[in-house]
Amino acid sequence: MARGKTQQEPEDFEEHILDIDVGDEMRSSFLEYAYSVIYSRALPDARDGLKPVQRRILYTMNDMRLFPDRGHVKSARVVGEVMGRLHPHGDGAIYDALVRMAQSFAMRLPMVDGHGNYGSPDDSPAAMRYTECRMAAPAVAMTASIDEDTVEFRPNYDSRELEPAVLPAAIPNLLVNGASGIAVGMATNMAPHNLVEVVAACRHLITHPDATLDDLMRYVPGPDLPTGGTIVGLDGIRDAYESGRGSFKMRATARIEPVGRRKGIVVTELPYNVGTEKVIERIKQLVQSKKLQGISDVKDLTDREKGTRLVIELKNGFVPEALLEQLYRQTPLEDSFGINNVALVDGQPRTLGLKPLLEVFLGHRYDVVRRRSQYRRGKAADRLHLVEGLLIAILDIDEVIQVIRSSDNAGQAKERLIGVFELSEAQAEYILDMALRRLTKFSRIELEKEQSELQRTIEELDAILSDEQLLKKVVSDELAEVAKTFGTPRRTVLLQSAGSAAIEAQKMSVEVADEPCFAFLSSTGLLARTANADPLHTGGGRANHDVIVSAVATTARGEVGVLTSTGRLVRLGVLDLPAIPATAGDPNLQGGVPLSALLSLDAGERALALCTLTTEGPGLALGTRLGTVKRVNPEVLSKDEWEVIRLADGDEVVGAVQLQTGREELCFITSDAQLLHFGADGVRPQGRTGGGVAGIRVAHGSRVVFFGVVDPQDGAVVVTVSGSSSALPGTEAGSVKVTPFGEYPAKGRATGGVRCHRYLKGEDTLVFGYAGAGPARAAANSGVPVELPAAEGRRDGSGIPAGQPIDAVAGPVAVRLGLDVAPGTES
Repeated sequence: MARGKTQQEPEDFEEHILDIDVGDEMRSSFLEYAYSVIYSRALPDARDGLKPVQRRILYTMNDMRLFPDRGHVKSARVVGEVMGRLHPHGDGAIYDALVRMAQSFAMRLPMVDGHGNYGSPDDSPAAMRYTECRMAAPAVAMTASIDEDTVEFRPNYDSRELEPAVLPAAIPNLLVNGASGIAVGMATNMAPHNLVEVVAACRHLITHPDATLDDLMRYVPGPDLPTGGTIVGLDGIRDAYESGRGSFKMRATARIEPVGRRKGIVVTELPYNVGTEKVIERIKQLVQSKKLQGISDVKDLTDREKGTRLVIELKNGFVPEALLEQLYRQTPLEDSFGINNVALVDGQPRTLGLKPLLEVFLGHRYDVVRRRSQYRRGKAADRLHLVEGLLIAILDIDEVIQVIRSSDNAGQAKERLIGVFELSEAQAEYILDMALRRLTKFSRIELEKEQSELQRTIEELDAILSDEQLLKKVVSDELAEVAKTFGTPRRTVLLQSAGSAAIEAQKMSVEVADEPCFAFLSSTGLLARTANADPLHTGGGRANHDVIVSAVATTARGEVGVLTSTGRLVRLGVLDLPAIPATAGDPNLQGGVPLSALLSLDAGERALALCTLTTEGPGLALGTRLGTVKRVNPEVLSKDEWEVIRLADGDEVVGAVQLQTGREELCFITSDAQLLHFGADGVRPQGRTGGGVAGIRVAHGSRVVFFGVVDPQDGAVVVTVSGSSSALPGTEAGSVKVTPFGEYPAKGRATGGVRCHRYLKGEDTLVFGYAGAGPARAAANSGVPVELPAAEGRRDGSGIPAGQPIDAVAGPVAVRLGLDVAPGTES
């Protein structure tokens, strides 16, 4: 019998054999695999900027109510919940995604608040059983209103639960945090950006749908990397914003400073995705292979308190600037980033430029706000229906009770209530379920109040649903609130060219004549000089990025001083500054060099102004945070730096200017909106060790926000920006006002001045002030220009909403230098 069964088996098997073409099978299987990788793993959705695993992590944490005000839980618990419910691809992939969303050096706006060892650019994190996590505040904004029918849901892998196809995403996450992933046949690599700049571009696009790329790049000039550093060369960035593909170079932020008895290179910021160990390993390889000479030691002093600090000690006899240039060329201190903006749009992978990326996100937000408004209107209408039924019942409560008591059962009571009082079935059921404590006079008053509030809510929601412009305004206002809540200042410096100022100075040191020129300092900390002094005499130009906050006349082989907020004056050679093209009017310093590359500033110390080093003239004028003013006698020491004022504890210099005649008007503006100006000749000059005299009387709890010099003959203006003292610095646009300087009368020194700004609702302080030559130009923290209103404000008037937070204001350079400018060309 066994033998007969064996003989029968081949016939049975032949009946189930199917001949197929191996090529077709391979093709079909590969396409299914590629489809799964592209749509379910590697590429982010252009609407919320998240890959499926990231979206599932945030959705699960929201379901687990792991909000920022709750305690941390084990990461393994979150990973297990995600894997069991939504993402059956292994715990390793889920934990890796969770870790990345918690790393501040990988995400510009982290979505997960991690507790424990979450790794570094060189080291992997601890195992998930050791780390803890919860949602970061931005993640709450990403999932806000998800339970209000704002997005579509779809079945999970086993069809037992539903998961969101996309998150509501109140934050433009794809541009802010970037993305990277390798799919099958395609990949994505998107750079992070600054939230405040992206939101400003979104709001501009809402009001100007036909905006060009140049218009949008005024708000988003380039990526803003989590690790800071410098981006060199902006042509590749424009290509990426236009076509979706491009590249740029990232440079570490380094400065030359004494290390013991020698000079060394101190690196404080590294390129994106580059760690200190990678740099150290490469330097050691170059030194051992004799390809790099002059380095004696490399120390990694990075810690959580001071941040990145890589110290490269140099041997005697080597030029630090030349070695730094070699390090940029041969080590990861300079790295490239290839932009490839591939994301899913309507389920299809597309390569997107800047404007399409913003349009897709805004379209998603329009849809979310529309669906949320419909949902809320439905809820309000249902509640209003029940409240109206309750009011009917309370008005005839005795008859309602009689009807219920005389009914045989609940069903009969419901039918009789519907018939007698013309109620709906829902209203009747709600009345039957009502507690007796609601049958009070006070409850009736509450119900009538709730009725009017619900009617008003429904009217507001109907207006949003029926008016497209109002809906767009809601989206714009919500984006402004997001930027105010989560926005931070720009970390990455943008440079137009890759030229090294130090190397160029060495190459040109023999060729450059000691001709007159101007040295400039911009609001973003860039230094540069013009090739000669002639172009500024003609006026007529205007920079399209950044503003010049300080300018002095000097010579190409001369020296200038840099005045800082700690009262230091630091000597700086003009030849070390890069020469920028000779353009008419205010120059554009995008080709300048960061001040940190030439000077070493202490933590919290800021460069305020440039000055000439001379023992002639009326000297300098300084104003401090606590209202002290000082005129400094001209004095030049044989040192690299020296103090020019003795500061009291808790005080700092807020403004420093070089006087031209000694008869200018000195001006203070305080945070409680007081302005005082008086003649500089009323302040007795002191030596550098003096502590100054009383300038303005500052009220308790207030401070000086501006000190400067004003020449009323230059069409001077006063710019004031009000805001809330509870807002994070640099996140609130505030209200801006521009007023002719002549509106403010002069007062005696050491008085309180006159009122210069009236607050609007919600404002209680001046966050910025400026007084000086007009017409004034403003810039944001990133250097992006901010439009100012006309100089028509009243002395004690209020401002109008600013486009974005103002970080610096300055007048025309030529006017401030006292040059002859043709009428109408100074702007």
